[in-house]
Amino acid sequence: MLNVDTIKNGLVIDHIKAGFGPQIFHFLGLDKADFSCALIMNVASKKTGKKDIIKIDNIINIDYSVLGFIDPNISINVIKDEKIVRKIKMELPEKVENVIHCKNPRCITVTEHYVTPSFRLVNREKAQYACEYCDALYTAGSID
Repeated sequence: MLNVDTIKNGLVIDHIKAGFGPQIFHFLGLDKADFSCALIMNVASKKTGKKDIIKIDNIINIDYSVLGFIDPNISINVIKDEKIVRKIKMELPEKVENVIHCKNPRCITVTEHYVTPSFRLVNREKAQYACEYCDALYTAGSID
């Protein structure tokens, strides 16, 4: 049995789709953190079968729109004095900037590096986003 200490003051990112934990861990810069954090993969889940969890023994700033883009089923528990004081449920953001890059080689964001890649949600059911500059479609679920 795996035992990870309780968080005194920090965050627990829960219900991450199995296998996406390392991507989020790296994106948040936790691989370079100077505080305790844990990536737990393939944890048994009644809802999805398996999930990943990230425990962070620190309060850090997180771009919630990015997490919602990667997996809208993620939830974040804010821990203070070893108790959950707030639960935050992710959802697909209406817009994401500088998270993914357009795959269209003729898009201005590819040819002109000073232009910030920006995508808007165009189909919530399919989790599809369109490039704001060339309308190329991208499906949510990962980051570059």
